[in-house]
Amino acid sequence: MFLWNSSDDKLQEECGVFGIWGHPEASTITALGLHALQHRGQEAAGIVSYDGKHFHSERRLGLVGDNFTKKPVINKLPGTSAMGHVRYSTTGEPALRNVQPLFADLAGGGFAVAHNGNITNALTLRGELVKNGAIFQSTSDTETILQLIARSKLAYDSVIEDEQVSRFIDALGSVEGAYALVALTGDKLIGVRDPFGIRPLVIGKLGDFFILSSETCALDIIGAQFVREVSNGEVVVISDQGIRSFMPFPVAPYRPCIFEYIYFARPDSVVGGLSVYECRKKIGQQLAKESPSFGEVVVPVPDSGVPAALGFAEESKIPFQLGIIRNHYVGRTFIEPQQSSRDFGVKLKHNINKKAVDGKSVVLIDDSIVRGTTSVKIVELMREAGASEVHMKIASPPIKFPDFYGIDTPNPSQLLASFKSIDEMRKFIGADSLSFLSVDGLYKAMGHKNGRDNNNPAFTDHCFTGDYPTTLQDNARECFDEPSQLVVKKEM
Repeated sequence: MFLWNSSDDKLQEECGVFGIWGHPEASTITALGLHALQHRGQEAAGIVSYDGKHFHSERRLGLVGDNFTKKPVINKLPGTSAMGHVRYSTTGEPALRNVQPLFADLAGGGFAVAHNGNITNALTLRGELVKNGAIFQSTSDTETILQLIARSKLAYDSVIEDEQVSRFIDALGSVEGAYALVALTGDKLIGVRDPFGIRPLVIGKLGDFFILSSETCALDIIGAQFVREVSNGEVVVISDQGIRSFMPFPVAPYRPCIFEYIYFARPDSVVGGLSVYECRKKIGQQLAKESPSFGEVVVPVPDSGVPAALGFAEESKIPFQLGIIRNHYVGRTFIEPQQSSRDFGVKLKHNINKKAVDGKSVVLIDDSIVRGTTSVKIVELMREAGASEVHMKIASPPIKFPDFYGIDTPNPSQLLASFKSIDEMRKFIGADSLSFLSVDGLYKAMGHKNGRDNNNPAFTDHCFTGDYPTTLQDNARECFDEPSQLVVKKEM
C-alpha cells in the first residue's frame, strides 16, 4: 500500500472555525457549519459545547460527516453554546492530541479555543514557556496561546471589565503571525482576528443567536444572516447581553490573504465584501487579456480552476469544455495495483474527457503551480487523450516564496517557480506554452485599477512577492539561504 495525498501538488487548506452562542441545538448547528467549512481542512474535526455547568468535548480524526452526523456523538455534546474546528495540520503532526478545539481549566474557569492560521513566533514562545515550567500536551501552536493565557498576570482591565477576555488579549499581545480565533467560556463566545486580518472571520445571526465563522458559506447552510466581518485586530465578545467589540491592538493596515480569493475560500463565500466566485471569474478574464490564446477549447483543472476558466473563455471567446472530470470520492490511502501506472495517483482524482479534447488545441486553466508534479501528469494525460497542443495558463502569479501564516507550502527548494524560469517550468511540465497572471493583473482583477501599490499593498501576497507583513521569528533563517530573498516588514 501507499499513502497518497489527493492535494499533494496544491497549497494545503488551513483550518476552519465556527461557534454559536445560546442556541438550543448548538452542537448540531456547529456540526453543519463545520461541514460547510470542510474544504478548509479534512484531517480532523472537533466540537466543544457548554451546558451551563460542564464543558463537553468530542475530537475526531477524519471528516465531519464521518464523525458528527450521528446522534450518539451529538448527544455527547449537550448545551446551548458550542464551537468547533476543522483541521489541516500546518503546525503539529496529525495526531488526536493536536485536534482542536483545545480546552483547559484556567483561573477564571473553563476555556476552549480553536485557531485558523499560524503563529510565527510559537516555537520561540514555547521554548520560553517550557523554561518557566510550562508542560505542553500537544505540538500545536494553539496550545501556546492557552499557556500564555494561563500565565497572564493581567487580572482585570477597566475598559473590558472581564478577567478572561483581558487575559486572552494580554496573551495575544505576545503573539505574532496570522490568526482567526474562536474561544468559548462559561458565559461568552469570543472571536479575534489578527491585526492585519490575514485569516478570515465573520459574524452571523440565526434568529436571535450570534455566530462566528471562517466563511459566509457556513452561514448559508444553516439559514443564518450575514452581519459583518470581524475587523482586523478586533475582539468580539458574545454573551447573553449581546455583542461587544474591542480594538485592543496597535493599528495595522488591513491585508487579507490573497489566496482566499484564488484558491482557499469556497466560491459561494463572500470575503471582504467580494464574491469569491466573481473574483475568480475576473481573474480569468484578466488572464485572457494578458495572455491571449488561439486554442480551440478552454479546459479547467477542477475544481478551483473552473471559475477562472469560465472568465477566460468569456473574455477570449473560446468555447469552454469540461475536459477533465474530477472524482470527488477520493480518500487518502489506496491499494496500489500490481500493474501500476505512473499516473495512478492523478488518475484517481482526474480523468480526461477524451471527446472534449481529442484533436484539439487545449487551453488548460489552473489556479496555481506549486511543485509542478500534478501539472506534468495532467499535460501527459491530455496528450494521451489526443490533444494536439496544450497551452497552460495559471490564474495567479508564480509562487516563489513559502507561507508562514497557516498555509502548508513546501520549502523554497520545492517551489518550482523559486528556482526555474517560466520557460524552464514550461519544459518541465511538457506544455507547448505556459503563462501566469501578473501581480498587477491580479490586483486589477480584484478592483485595483492601478495594480499593486508597493507602498501600501491591499493584500497579503508574500507567496508571489516575498513581502511578509510580520516578522518571522521562528521561520526566516530556516527557509532562506540569503537574507536578500526575504522582505520582512513590521508595520505595527
